[in-house]
Amino acid sequence: MDPEHELADRVSMTMVRLNKMHAQLTHQMAKQGIDKSAFVLLASLAGLGECRSSALAEAVFSDPSTISRQVAGLVKDGLVERRADPADGRASVLAVTEAGRELLAERSRMRREAFERLFADWSEDDFKSFADLFERFVQDYERTIPVLMTERGLGIRAGGEK
Repeated sequence: MDPEHELADRVSMTMVRLNKMHAQLTHQMAKQGIDKSAFVLLASLAGLGECRSSALAEAVFSDPSTISRQVAGLVKDGLVERRADPADGRASVLAVTEAGRELLAERSRMRREAFERLFADWSEDDFKSFADLFERFVQDYERTIPVLMTERGLGIRAGGEK
């Protein structure tokens, strides 16, 4: 292997392995409830607070028609509700329901327990160092990859949509 590219190749292949495991986990979790894209919408809406679907679409870099379909499923499942927009009664806003908040809290608890188990044998210093570096990596990834894709004429949006 070319020593100049060895570290980038190691990280890249590790990402492939991580993505494979994540895809398997996502598939299993979807069998038990909500799919990944709907969960991302629900979590994003919880973070944003009550808002119009167009604002939610913008926040997750997705198409409003795609968001509309996914939100319809969340409404049907009782995780999100539509309310009259206080600023304009003709429009509606989306809000996470109590059931939606409970689902988010449960998934958060499950993730926390899984990661606590994963890092149980790591020293506190190693765990903290990894968390700091991983956060930095993800921030740089989020900033860099969309620019690279756009430069290559591929332009991406959240969820892999063009």
